Amino acid sequence: MKVSVIIRTYNEQRHLRELLQGIQQQHRDGFEIETIIVDSGSTDDTLKIANSFPTRVAPINKDEFSFGRSLNIGCAAASGDALVFVSGHCIPTGPRWIADLVAPLGKDDVAYTYGGQVGNGDSHFSECQIFNKYFPAVSKVPQDGFYCNNANAAMLKSVWREHRFDEDLTGLEDMHLAKRLVAQGYKLAYVAPAAVYHLHSESWAQVRRRFEREAIALQHIMPEVHLSRADVFRYFLSAVFIDLGAALQQRSMRQNFKHILLYRFMQFTGSFRGNHFHRKMSRELKESYFYPR
Repeated sequence: MKVSVIIRTYNEQRHLRELLQGIQQQHRDGFEIETIIVDSGSTDDTLKIANSFPTRVAPINKDEFSFGRSLNIGCAAASGDALVFVSGHCIPTGPRWIADLVAPLGKDDVAYTYGGQVGNGDSHFSECQIFNKYFPAVSKVPQDGFYCNNANAAMLKSVWREHRFDEDLTGLEDMHLAKRLVAQGYKLAYVAPAAVYHLHSESWAQVRRRFEREAIALQHIMPEVHLSRADVFRYFLSAVFIDLGAALQQRSMRQNFKHILLYRFMQFTGSFRGNHFHRKMSRELKESYFYPR
């Protein structure tokens, strides 16, 4: 089997070298690996770093970029039987990342997998709490539902040929496709050991915009989602309370107090701004997406 690793990049010089080194160090387990960089006009040393490794670059114009379109370009350029998606600011946590991630593909109708994500010492404290929620220590193969995350995921190319990513969404192209696949009878799998360090280096405004665009996309996936101001206030307070409790347990309250408040404020104000107000959803469903745990 051949595995194609597809990396979306835009000014990713900070972590790209470690990611590409991590790919080179992966156990092959009887398969070969190719690496494809889908770059949307980097102005730093991203392409210089990419070209110092055995990679192929598939460019996309910055003004034509969308998350789905860049992935479709990378998938079309790939020659592998399995497609691995990883963000340019992620780094494998171990040498069996790819082998573990692709292992369930094709078994028990599993067509799409995603792996664990963790932060490091430079990550926002609250973001690490979100990682703990969505990427627990125990695998689920296959899993219920259609949650997944393309920062660290894999898919059969034969499935992608029939079910391509939506190129108009502002984000969550992974969940949009996963929902369609589940409706067609396919299964998803969460593979906890196939983990990466997901290292966002964002300003507070960028954090808010990320949650805003994801909330906009979520409306296309689940139009019943509706966040009221009361919801936002309640979720903000709950998230802050739980984060502060975790920080207290870890004896890191002093250095994280301000960052917890700012991160959760940007998260929920961004989600509120990106949310449409024409439909309502159940309390249980809202809390599964917006509640801190």
